[in-house]
Amino acid sequence: MRKLLTVILILIFPLSSNAQQRLFEDIQDVRSFIKKHMPHTMRECKKDTLGSIALPKPYSVPSLTGVFQQDMFYWDTYFTNIGLILDADFEQALNNIDNILFLIDKYGFMPNGSNVSFLNRSQPPFASMMVRDIYEKSGDKVWLSSACRILEKEYNFWMTKRLTPTGLNRYSNSATKDELTAFYEYMRTRFPELPVLTNSSELLKQASHFIAEAESGWDFSPRFDFRCEDYNPIDLNANLYVYEQNFAYFYNELKKKDATKWLNAAKKRKNLLNKYCYNSQDGCFYDYDFVNDKLSPIYSAAVFNLLWAEVLTKPQAKNVVKHLSRLEYPYGIAACERGKRQRAYQWDFPSAWASFNLLSINGLDRYGFRKDACRIARKYVDSIIKIYRSSDNLWEKYNAEFGNLEVKNEYEMPPFMGWTAGAFIYASDYLVKQKEIRDEN
Repeated sequence: MRKLLTVILILIFPLSSNAQQRLFEDIQDVRSFIKKHMPHTMRECKKDTLGSIALPKPYSVPSLTGVFQQDMFYWDTYFTNIGLILDADFEQALNNIDNILFLIDKYGFMPNGSNVSFLNRSQPPFASMMVRDIYEKSGDKVWLSSACRILEKEYNFWMTKRLTPTGLNRYSNSATKDELTAFYEYMRTRFPELPVLTNSSELLKQASHFIAEAESGWDFSPRFDFRCEDYNPIDLNANLYVYEQNFAYFYNELKKKDATKWLNAAKKRKNLLNKYCYNSQDGCFYDYDFVNDKLSPIYSAAVFNLLWAEVLTKPQAKNVVKHLSRLEYPYGIAACERGKRQRAYQWDFPSAWASFNLLSINGLDRYGFRKDACRIARKYVDSIIKIYRSSDNLWEKYNAEFGNLEVKNEYEMPPFMGWTAGAFIYASDYLVKQKEIRDEN
């Protein structure tokens, strides 16, 4: 793998250029670091232990260390799996999705993570995408048939437990009163300015919004104004659109009837996204506050889920490119457009996270905007290299404006994040296509 990457990069980055030679060497150094440390993020739990849920196979955790990062997390695993597959560790990628399917089959949904403390919520749904990634490599229809059955369980969870009157979905939770009370107190450690609430119903309502936002993965962000349950998020509904498209694909592969019902469900969701989340004034998409019948004022990187899911028309995708300057900075994509806020959030400007940087590259590429995709990939790669050089590690987020670690931390930032590794592998591999871009232009 290393020799192949070396040959490809030499073709793309001519060794006569000192700058390109340095980039080549820096990519190799970070990739070697990832190759060395990724195996150390694997864990096993054969018996339920200290809250951790037993899993049938070894699994990837988000970080080498960190109190919160030693169980398998749901959406982190998707981005980690991308890196594992590209780095030729198909077996571990398969282990990860098999563990997720096991948990979905057991609980009817995929918890936030493989710990009993996470059983009151899920996380952004990515299991279907992981199944498709594995199936397209293996071609194993027996495995796909079993996986498809389990994925339908998860889809049913989202369509019964998380459906709103608009027909679009939201994030929520099933927390008990005690769990809600404890979570509110926990939130006061992350946001010390939160008031001490003496009114029980007010506290429980606010805590429910907080846990819903934890389910969103964007914990915490100005997108939802601490009222997450009141919104139809564009990224959640983009992901469920992918589920519906994938079910149609799986049904056709398995020669099952009714694949068209899934295409119809996807078409319905696309129409609803255009009805509720589209702002005709600027041609952009925003989260929809269905309780107050208005769009969120926050333009966010969640828009790239729509590109990646291929929900948008070509003109709508062109408009995303037109508005890239609202989210793109010298060192990559930031979570949200810069603006005045009541408080500082970690999922806001200037924080850049692996998830939406990868999805932005992929989504732009899907619509043929390869120059833009390559530019963002290069910014992401350069940023991770820069931070690796200064800190000897990879981290979960960084500053998109200055390319450093000066970001809002609501907890101690853990080292060597698997999804950062996955996004770096994806972005550096994507740059291989730069030669193709040059030939086209």
